[in-house]
Amino acid sequence: MSEKVLLLVGAGPGIGLSTARKFGNKGFKVALIARRLQALQQYEAELSREGIEAKGFPGDVSSDESLKAAIDSVIKTYGKVDVLLYNAAVLKPGKPTKLTADDLINEFKINVSGALTSVKEVLPHMEKGTILLTGGGLALYPNADLASLSIGKAGIRSLAYSLHQELSPKDIYVGTLTIKGFVQEGTYFSPKNIANTFFSMYENQTETEIMFEEK
Repeated sequence: MSEKVLLLVGAGPGIGLSTARKFGNKGFKVALIARRLQALQQYEAELSREGIEAKGFPGDVSSDESLKAAIDSVIKTYGKVDVLLYNAAVLKPGKPTKLTADDLINEFKINVSGALTSVKEVLPHMEKGTILLTGGGLALYPNADLASLSIGKAGIRSLAYSLHQELSPKDIYVGTLTIKGFVQEGTYFSPKNIANTFFSMYENQTETEIMFEEK
């Protein structure tokens, strides 16, 4: 049986790298998509030193064309995707009345519509697969100072539920992890704890939404 493949869209040094490490240590090959080639090469090297097979694919999540091209390269390399994690978001402060319509639309592309594009591109190459979306407490408790991201996290939550309804009859599990706090090393909200929870969601495949909060 061939090794499983994790595709991580929106690879970064926090949640992304920790989740890549978690799945990689469980035998997954890891494909990483991010905008900056230099960052991808750094993640590749770091994971490789730990014995994890990882490969970066440059792609701009805000551009449908660029994102599709990057995912196409992943499919040509691995032939399939077993787990998709969409982890891209724009953390840009700004009150609602200070947002321009263009800003909101451009950030929505990264916060939400890039996830839908990613899902649609991988589905033909996924069998009994898993789709994981990084959510946030802003979906439930919007913050005026982070208006665009609050709208984005509400959108990703809604997308997760609607995708789950559509895809669960096709043996595709869709889940979102709603992180109700700020990601920070050395706390309950550490990237490692979040990565462990993502892997648990992949293993259990029971709930559409997991609330990640300190009890």
